[in-house]
This record gives sequence, C-alpha cells and structure tokens, in this order.
Amino acid sequence: MGKSGEKEARPAELPARRGGGEDGDDVEDERGFEEIGLDPRLVRALSKKGVEKPTPIQQVAIPLILEGKDVVARAKTGSGKTFAYLLPLLQKLFGSSGSKSKVAPSAIILVPTRELSQQVRTEVLSLIELCRVQLKAVELTGGADMRAALAGSPDILVSTPGCIRKCLSSGVLQPASLSDSLEILVLDEADLLLSYGYEEDLRALKAHIPRRCQCLLMSATSSADVEKLKKQILHNPFILTLPEVGDVKDDIIPKNVQQFWISCGEHDKLLHILALLKLELVQKKVLIFMNTIDMGFRLKLFLEKFGIRSAVLNAELPQNSRLHMLEEFNAGLFDYLIATDDSEIKEKEKANDEKQGQRKKSRKHAKAKLDSEFGVVRGIDFKDVHTVINFEMPLSVAGYIHRIGRTGRAYNTGSAVSLVSSNEMDILEEIKSFLGEDENKESNLVPFPLLTKNAVESLRYRSEDVAKSMTKVAVRESRAQDLRNEILNSEKLKAHFEANPRDLDLLKHDKVLSKKPPAPHLRDVPDYLLDPKTQEASKMVKLARAAMGKSGTAYKQGTKRKSRKSRDPLKTFTAEAPKRAQGGGNKVNQRDGDHNRKSKKRKSVD
Repeated sequence: MGKSGEKEARPAELPARRGGGEDGDDVEDERGFEEIGLDPRLVRALSKKGVEKPTPIQQVAIPLILEGKDVVARAKTGSGKTFAYLLPLLQKLFGSSGSKSKVAPSAIILVPTRELSQQVRTEVLSLIELCRVQLKAVELTGGADMRAALAGSPDILVSTPGCIRKCLSSGVLQPASLSDSLEILVLDEADLLLSYGYEEDLRALKAHIPRRCQCLLMSATSSADVEKLKKQILHNPFILTLPEVGDVKDDIIPKNVQQFWISCGEHDKLLHILALLKLELVQKKVLIFMNTIDMGFRLKLFLEKFGIRSAVLNAELPQNSRLHMLEEFNAGLFDYLIATDDSEIKEKEKANDEKQGQRKKSRKHAKAKLDSEFGVVRGIDFKDVHTVINFEMPLSVAGYIHRIGRTGRAYNTGSAVSLVSSNEMDILEEIKSFLGEDENKESNLVPFPLLTKNAVESLRYRSEDVAKSMTKVAVRESRAQDLRNEILNSEKLKAHFEANPRDLDLLKHDKVLSKKPPAPHLRDVPDYLLDPKTQEASKMVKLARAAMGKSGTAYKQGTKRKSRKSRDPLKTFTAEAPKRAQGGGNKVNQRDGDHNRKSKKRKSVD
C-alpha cells in the first residue's frame, strides 16, 4: 500500500512476441491454456469460441492471479487483457459457486463506461454458459433498478464506480456484507477511471475493501493516475508490461497498422473524405473520428447526398441506442460509423470553466445533457474495423494512439488515414516525432499514396455544391431529429423488443436524415471523372476486400443478421402466401393437363 509495498513490488517480464528468433521465446509462446493451469471447462469454452492459445499477457497474468497475487498489467488494446483477468476470476469462483451464505458479490469489475460494462458482462455470461456452472453475473448501470439487479446475491458484479457508490450510500449494497464477501476487485481500463472523474467514488469504495481481497489493475497506458490507483488499492503487486521487439512505444503503436496522412485545407476535408469513400480507396468497415457532434452530423448529411449511409455515435444518445448501434456495426450491417471523440475538448472546457468561474447560461443556449459515463475512444470494443479515419485531428498524441487502437486488434491488419489541415500541422509534427524516435531513416506516418490530385479535383464541383446545403440550421435539425428517433426507439419500444428480440434487427441507425432524397446522379461516379491510377487503386482495394470477405467472421455474422431480417413474421406471411397458392395452382394445372391428355387420347381413338 505505501512505500514499503512499492519496494517489494516485483516486475515480471513477459515473453517476446512470436518470431523473436530465440528458442526460449518459441517454447514460451507454445504454452497452451492447460500448461498455465486453466480449468479444463474454461479451456473447452475457449475452444468453442475459437481461442486456442493464450496471448503473451495471458501467459504470465493468469498463473499469478490463480496464485492469489495482486497484479498490475499494462498492454495495448486488443492484446487479451479482458480474458487475462476473466478466466482466472471465473476459475477461482468455480469452487464457491454452490455457496449460498454470501449476500454480496464475490467479485466486482469496475469499468469507466457503460458500454464497456455491457461488453464485459456479455463475455462473462458467454463463458459461464459454455462452462455450465451455476454463477450469476449482473451488470449495474445508473438507469437500472439497482435493488432488483442485486436481488439473489450475484457472484460477479460489473459496473462503474459511480453506481457502486450509489448502491452503498442508498443501502442497496450493505458495506458489512461487501467486506465479508468480496474476494476479487478488478479495475479495468484503470488509466481512464480517474480521468473520468471517479476519484471520489473509488475513495468511498476503498474503505469497504477487505485486506484479504485480491486486486487486479488493467491498463493500456502507464500514467500518473495508474500509479495513484496502484498505491491506494493494491498490495505489493506484480507489475506486468507487455514488451515488443524494440522499444515499448512500438507496442503502443501496432506495427500491423499502416498509418497515412493527407494534407488538405479545412474546407476541403469533406471533398477528400468523399474521394476516399466514393472511390473505394479504403477497406471497410470504416470508423471516422470527429471532435464535435455537430461536425459528425454535418458529415452524415453530406455523405447521405452521395448515397453513403452512416450512423453517428455520440454521448447524447440513450444508452440502449448506443449499445444496439455498436452491435449492428460490429455485425457488419452498415460499414461507416461516425464517432464523436470530444473527451479532450470537454477536459479543456472544464479547465477553462474552473479558471474563469461558473457562468450562468440562459435556457435558450443550454446544451443537451451528455452522458458522462460514455467514451468512444476507449472502453468500446469495435470489431473488425479495417480503417480509422481522423476527419479532425485529436488534440494530443495520446488521443491519436487511442484512436489508432480501434483497428489492428489482436494482431489483425488495419490502416489509419488522417486528414490534416494547416492549423493541425503542429499536432502532426508531435505525432511524427513520437513515432520517429526509434527509426532514424523512415517515419511510420507517411502520405497516402492512392489518392491523386486529379481524382480529388474531379469531385470538387459536386462536393462544393452539396456542401453549401450543409448549413448550421440543417445540422441542428438533423441532430434533433436523430435524437428524437433514438429516444423513441429506446424508451417506447423497449418492452416490445424484449418480448420480440428478432424485431430489433429491423431497427436501423443509419436512416437518412435529409428532408430531400439524394439526387440519383450523385450516387455513382461516372467513368470520365476517374483517372487510370485511381481506377487501379480501387480495383486493388476491392480485390483485397473480396479476399477478406470470404473468410471474415464479420461478413458471415452480417449475412446471418440480414437473413433474420428477411424472416420477419409479417414479411414471411406476405411472401409465403403466394407460394402456397402457386403450389396449389401447380397441382390444379397438372390435373388439368392430365385431363386434357385423356380427352385427346379419347378423340384419337374415336
């Protein structure tokens, strides 16, 4: 806990990544889940999920957690940190699954966002179901009935620190019961917990954590907040850091992600992203980052005019809508998701407000209430994202790193394209210097080679003509309309969707918000506007996408979801009714044909 704990903390070295070249590394990489002491039921469950070998962070973290050690694990997104703590946590609870004497959770997993809370609970329930054990896992969010959620004493509780504090202060969760029952506490995405304003909530929870409780801290980066949490909550922890061949920074920026940038004016960004998407020069699925919600809706309206449908993920939306939007995007039901990353801007505004003092604002200019427990850059599991586009550059190098971490997960390939205006060159230089410290000759961030100037200029007239209609009034109206639609879908239809889960597939988030339908001639780019180099580049991207689409899991899931949509009861009724009539008609026709043949035979005999 104090300085003595810091001195006794022992860092543990992780095995190098595959391809290290040394025999010792290869042997270490070949260790399976059985060799690191995992329960056979969990091994079989992982095999059914398609996970055969542990990642480097799992190879070292799982045995230590099974031994009851406190662990601090720092590894990049997509390296398997979630399973690194979930698997040993479940195994430790297998032995006490039959005990009914506890009146509080045995394990609490704290996460910074509600979206991550839902995803972690989904993984827990999946493993419990595959292992066929009697464990109860509950997700607790601010809008839920906390007393009903905690009824029956769940074994695992996944929540944000703010919800846990509410439970303790309202008496829904008894402090004495928590101290008696709590065995494992996990702080997932620990570097975000304090930055999201949970410091007071964690301090309130700390008083009720028993000394014998095992504490685990998972983080993607090392920061002062992580050190602060480590000193406050953990006891003599093992420090695990996932190394890479070379320096640690190569671990933060995955080598399997290609990084590009395009220099353009602020007013030409719409033109350049239109060229990238319409000429199909980037792989789908595409995640587009914006700094403000208004700019996100402006881009959505702009792309709609050219027949490109997208959805805007932002903190204004109800939680149910955000979760369903993520599920549809991850399943491949739409290819373009615009995500508003306003966390850094909110931090700056908060700092300015503290300096200048709180100013009273009229109701006319009051801003919509945003969900403080929502973060799009971290804590959300975007699956099979092949391309990340920074339409607006982040305000810091750390923000850039976290955005890039949405692609190239679990050692898959990916690419990132940043549109950089003249007033964003400073942050680009900071990013370049950060990436280029390890390599003296070449930079990891290079100009995008597939988009030519002629290809961009050929679309300028169309782009500028459409951009004129993207006024502030149009953006404000579309933003309000989208929010009204999502609130209606989230609240009034919630009971219907719970009773009819298949109907949820019919709820789309990429609906057209424009009042006028898109002009037909803008949907396609005529051949005379395309230069040969752009055509060749587009063909290469299409071939690569076709090759990945045949074996990609997201593609298969998307087709399954679409097939469900075609099995809607109303559509099935109208579609099958003519079939049956047609089938009956065939029989009648057949009988008529036989009758005609018989009559013809009789005539011939006569």
